[in-house]
Amino acid sequence: MFFVSEAFAMAGNQGQQGGSSGGFEGIFMLLAMFAIFYFLLIRPQQKRAKQHKEMIDALKSGDQVVTAGGIHGKVVTVQDKVVTLEVAAGVRLKVNRTSIASTSAGTDE
Repeated sequence: MFFVSEAFAMAGNQGQQGGSSGGFEGIFMLLAMFAIFYFLLIRPQQKRAKQHKEMIDALKSGDQVVTAGGIHGKVVTVQDKVVTLEVAAGVRLKVNRTSIASTSAGTDE
């Protein structure tokens, strides 16, 4: 308890010397942290989401795609929210359009 009272006594004198500039430093640090989070986390995620939406909108028959679950297939039909994939000769799967993870231009084999 003895050391705690000395710490409070020392802090009291230091707090009066700071004046009113302490508030602006806090606001500046808060804005700097927000800017760092925006440029390192938020902005790249928004960019990836925009690219994924553009890829989903551009789906067409014949595209080779990979779903989020890892299924590789060729797009047979594209509907409003559902895509039909052919994963083997005569084997077709219906998946949600948003579950397509990546695509590449299809080649007729």
